[in-house]
Amino acid sequence: MSETTYQIIAIILYFLAMIIIGLYSYRKTSNLDDYMLGGRSLGPVTSALSAGASDMSQWLLMGLPGAIYVSGLAEGWMAIGLATGAWLNWLIVAPRLRTYTEVSNNSITIPSYLDNRFKNNTKVLRIVSGIVILVYFTFYVSSGMVAGGVFFQSAFGVDYHTGLLTVAAVTIVYTFVGGFLAVSITDVVQGTMMFLALILVPALAIVSLGGFGDTITIVQDTNPDILSFFAAASATGIISSLAWGLGYFGQPHIIVRFMALKSAKEASAARRIGIGWMVIALIGAAATAISGFAFFQANPELTLADPEAIFIVLGQYLFHPFIAGLLLAAVLAAIMSTVSSQLLVTSSALVEDIFKAIFNANAKDKTYVHLGRIAVLVVSLVALVFAWQQNDTILGLVSFAWAGFGAAFGPVVLLSLFWRKTTGIGALWGMIVGAVVVFAWGYSPLADYLYEIVPGFVLNMLVIILISLKTYKPNKDIEAEFDETVRRLKEQ
Repeated sequence: MSETTYQIIAIILYFLAMIIIGLYSYRKTSNLDDYMLGGRSLGPVTSALSAGASDMSQWLLMGLPGAIYVSGLAEGWMAIGLATGAWLNWLIVAPRLRTYTEVSNNSITIPSYLDNRFKNNTKVLRIVSGIVILVYFTFYVSSGMVAGGVFFQSAFGVDYHTGLLTVAAVTIVYTFVGGFLAVSITDVVQGTMMFLALILVPALAIVSLGGFGDTITIVQDTNPDILSFFAAASATGIISSLAWGLGYFGQPHIIVRFMALKSAKEASAARRIGIGWMVIALIGAAATAISGFAFFQANPELTLADPEAIFIVLGQYLFHPFIAGLLLAAVLAAIMSTVSSQLLVTSSALVEDIFKAIFNANAKDKTYVHLGRIAVLVVSLVALVFAWQQNDTILGLVSFAWAGFGAAFGPVVLLSLFWRKTTGIGALWGMIVGAVVVFAWGYSPLADYLYEIVPGFVLNMLVIILISLKTYKPNKDIEAEFDETVRRLKEQ
């Protein structure tokens, strides 16, 4: 068999495994709570790996290695910011959000939690939250589909659109059929694949170059700035990169994993597992870029057309074709784990937070599950349209969507959980300001100097605090839920 045949067989086996998990999960899904939140039944391992796989996405195996390959470890500040933000998210947000969402009318989405938390009978906050999710997840899902097209183009020379449609089709099938449980179980498989791949690829590249010392020597002799955290970084650049960590507090597809934990007590074990996975994976991504840079310097007859494909190309050069195929499947795992999570959250926003709120619907659970599946298809088609013309880098698309969610939801989530005087009108205007500032800043020349999440997050926080101080009035139901959340957390 040819090398390509071996690789395609490995990828087909991976695709089949994902679809089988989707069919298994279908049998476990009977109502909207199951479809959107897995019945709040996730243990620490599943929740940690699911959050990690949903979080890191194609950025981990393609975007970050490509950025470090081009600009050096100056891009590593982003990884430091992300690791710090993820740790804080698990430490302070996870247990409190898990508890508060259950206390506050068993909320199953972030918009429904905010609506219930502030007792906002007008549903405006819930609807606006759902619209923000729809807008920014369109960019996010598109980035995953772009990555799928680039993957098949780089790995097999297949037409970009063929790769785009292949990845979209398989991801849609298991998300459509199995819902949250399918997404979470596949995330565990995908997270494990990503983790092992990011250890094996740089390790074998370094061995092929004669060891760690020889690898570093090649890099230093060619371009020592690659190994510097400061050579290609400005002060605002470092601030912008570290600011990625702020985004964690507002990512709906990540923090929904906190809501799905069996209990708040599980957050501690999940944090250790998740952050351990994340730190090793980030180091592996950086090592892939640096060893890949040295590999191509040592083998000048070889060419790399796209720096974001460094992981893919190294895997094909260094491993047996079938193993290379499994490593390629790990890239697909990174892409699909995130796209599936985002599709599900967007689906929940359409059904739970927009459709129910606007039409005051009160149908059977089965009807809502069917509507959720239809929403998955609709969002997928819109994202495909956006992704059809590859007009931005993967990192660029992810960066914009990450900033949008971080700046729109991050301050709202933090203040709603920890400051009892936060008001619904303050949260609403803060969210709008954060989302609009990111959009305006991201499409202006200012984005070249400072990452848009910084002004968006800061202004959102200020608006919420100022308006809440002006509009706060004691509400016995809100006070009771806040106190009950604190009580339950102290008992655990």
